[in-house]
Amino acid sequence: MSAFTPGPDSSAKQIENVEGITVRLAGDSGDGMQLLGTQLTNTSALLGNDVATFPDFPAEIRAPRGTRAGVSGFQVQFAAEEIFTPGDVLDALVVMNPAALVTNIGDLRPGGLLIVNEDGFNDKEYKLAKVSGNPLDDPRIRERYRVTEVAMTRLTRDAVAELGLGMKEADRCKNFFAMGLVYWLFGRSLDPTLRFIAAKFGRKPDVALANEKALRAGWAYGETTEAFGTSYHVEPAQLKPGTYKNMMGNQALAWGLLAAAQRSHKELFYGTYPITPASDILHELSKYKNFGVRTFQAEDEIAAIGATVGAAFGGTMAVTASSGPGIALKAEAMGLGMMLELPMIVIDVQRGGPSTGLPTKTEQSDLLQVLYGRNGESPLPVLAPQSPADCFDIAQEAWEIAVESMVPVVILSDGYIANGSEPWKIPNVQDMKPIEIAHPTAAEDSDKPFLPYARDEKLARPWAIPGTEGLMHRVGGLEKEDGTGNVSYDPENHQHMVHTRQRKVDLIAERIPPQKVMGPPSGDILVVSWGGTYGACHTAVRRCQSQGMSVAHAHIRYLHPFPANLGELLSSYRTVLVPELNMGQLRMLLRSKYLVDCIGINKIKGKPFTVSELVEQISAHACHDHNCREEESQEDACEDGIMQSKAG
Repeated sequence: MSAFTPGPDSSAKQIENVEGITVRLAGDSGDGMQLLGTQLTNTSALLGNDVATFPDFPAEIRAPRGTRAGVSGFQVQFAAEEIFTPGDVLDALVVMNPAALVTNIGDLRPGGLLIVNEDGFNDKEYKLAKVSGNPLDDPRIRERYRVTEVAMTRLTRDAVAELGLGMKEADRCKNFFAMGLVYWLFGRSLDPTLRFIAAKFGRKPDVALANEKALRAGWAYGETTEAFGTSYHVEPAQLKPGTYKNMMGNQALAWGLLAAAQRSHKELFYGTYPITPASDILHELSKYKNFGVRTFQAEDEIAAIGATVGAAFGGTMAVTASSGPGIALKAEAMGLGMMLELPMIVIDVQRGGPSTGLPTKTEQSDLLQVLYGRNGESPLPVLAPQSPADCFDIAQEAWEIAVESMVPVVILSDGYIANGSEPWKIPNVQDMKPIEIAHPTAAEDSDKPFLPYARDEKLARPWAIPGTEGLMHRVGGLEKEDGTGNVSYDPENHQHMVHTRQRKVDLIAERIPPQKVMGPPSGDILVVSWGGTYGACHTAVRRCQSQGMSVAHAHIRYLHPFPANLGELLSSYRTVLVPELNMGQLRMLLRSKYLVDCIGINKIKGKPFTVSELVEQISAHACHDHNCREEESQEDACEDGIMQSKAG
């Protein structure tokens, strides 16, 4: 969507207004690209732009420096209108070494701006990046892109020379030089980052001063050099009125859990074992002991969920989180929580698999795992956020379902959502209604024993707190007798209880919102998405609609049970397309449940969909549908002609 183009007179400094910019910052994992990207994001959000980001980390903890495997990147799109993705193609690419160049140059659009740290291009770096020589010597690069080489390392050293820092310490500041240059180029203010430097490095005044000098030097270079004739300005976006905070997905999940605990007047217990990309939820929640949050870093995944089951039994809001490999280890205890019928939340932040797979890359391949990856008939509700900001809401919805139905609930996030960020409108606390939880206090009739598995209209059993007088009952993983909860081996009881637990989950479909559609309620094409594919699918469908195609978009947040109207909705369209970052797991579920011949658009590269590739797929099927309609019209006309001939 960007209107980023060179100014008509590149020989003179000028400011050009553009609708939006997509920029990627790439370098070695030690070059501070994530910090640079985060500061650019926060600064853009403070200026009122709509912002979407996509950090890209190396898959190895200590990937060899200078290699392609060690490249760290951060992509930001900031715009004057509402956006839903961090951008398809890049308007500008900043690279610190040859490895960053060769792994990212393919995403830079023709005519885009390529800014290179020329000091990072030498024989040693070429060897590490496995290139035969300087990639910039390829004339096609200079013909295709606007290349600007900047001696960032040398200029940074000059900027901090008077401070007497060693070469290593001085070189660590070059990301702030790059930051200052990018800020000048795209009209960003230095003030937020200057405040960040003061807060972050206040106890190390020499480091703080060095970073500030490097930042200002980068800005001054952009302002005085003849290499750039134009800088660019993006107006603030027209977002809904309110106070906004730039929020990452994992942070939003943590805040949503905290809000749910406060709304239900519960202490929050979070038992977990660190794993990429879920660890930041633990880091965030550990800051809020003053709100009654108790974080427990267990020795392994099994201990983490075991403690979580115990906390739920004790009457606490209990949560655990992991990624695919950890969810495999938690599966048995997830089944125990289902059997005990206790409210708790299990978060799966998906990553590329199987096994260790691509731990820092995104994927959607755990859907079948969280639905069916436990022994026996073990139904659990599954919800999936659609964006980083939506994580705040989904955490609270999951807890509401958990306590209403007395069942563990799975939140299925992914690496793209977890590490991405966008503006989040801070809600009005007065609008956040309490989550009512009623614990039985004693048997109402002392002549009748307490029945721990008696059920209400939602088939939920009472949440009895251990130690409450008169409410003693037996718990465990063995099959329960209906009502009493005693161990039962009766075949008829087992079948009844299996059906009851399934029916309890099925009933949730009556309480969740009906599935919404963006676009016509019926027509040629329906694009069905879930999880982190929302932004790309939403934008692609809107683009196709603007081209006159009969296409609609349905994004599913409730994956089990599905919304009650989903089957009717699917049958209202000629073609159903299901984009997924897996081999077709949701497609299989929709086909088997609703007997709709869905068509999959599948990608498993550790990268999200781009809008352009989805537009291409939708357009191809739109053309096919159009041809089908023409053929059907011709067949109908022929049949009418034959009938008229027979009648004559």
